[in-house]
Amino acid sequence: MKLPNISIIDYGAGNLRNVARAFEAIGFPAVVTTDPKTVAQADAVILPGVGAAGDTVDSLTTRGIAQVVQETIARDRPFFGVCVGLQVLFQRTEEGGAECLGILPGEVRRLPSTVKIPHIGWNQVNLTERHPLFEGVEDNSDFYFVHSYYAEPQERETVAGQTDYGTSFCSFMAKGNLVATQFHPEKSGTRGLRLYENFVKLVVGAGS
Repeated sequence: MKLPNISIIDYGAGNLRNVARAFEAIGFPAVVTTDPKTVAQADAVILPGVGAAGDTVDSLTTRGIAQVVQETIARDRPFFGVCVGLQVLFQRTEEGGAECLGILPGEVRRLPSTVKIPHIGWNQVNLTERHPLFEGVEDNSDFYFVHSYYAEPQERETVAGQTDYGTSFCSFMAKGNLVATQFHPEKSGTRGLRLYENFVKLVVGAGS
């Protein structure tokens, strides 16, 4: 099988090296890049993220990558958003009132003040539908979270997994060849690696 060309977007922050190491561990090395042309030519794109969604959007825009992300998703090329990489896909965030990429309808909201913020640690993902990304992974499995905000999609049919922490929020979404998680697969042990393996399978299937 020919190895797919997978780009991990480097926008000056994010959990890049851990994501790259995760792909190395499953035998599918991915390229960490700041180059918009490299991202545009990739078979699949990963956008990991930590920090503030607004700052991430500003950095993506400054580097000329924001438009490439929008075009990648518009063309239904395989895309995996992780944590803030999920949040920036929506229209706006309550964090600083910043505008996001506006690819998907919805907003990013702060977790309720009734719970400790940020939400750090293991928590269950309840699958609202079975998806190939979770092949071989049991429903209600634990994954590792680090966040203070969560995405609230307007298109409820895109919500494929939910997690409870002060409220029930979207922890896994899927739309066509776009998948995104609020949790960090690269910090979630063997289950997280399995998700990345399954994503590679989806990439190979999309190119066949």
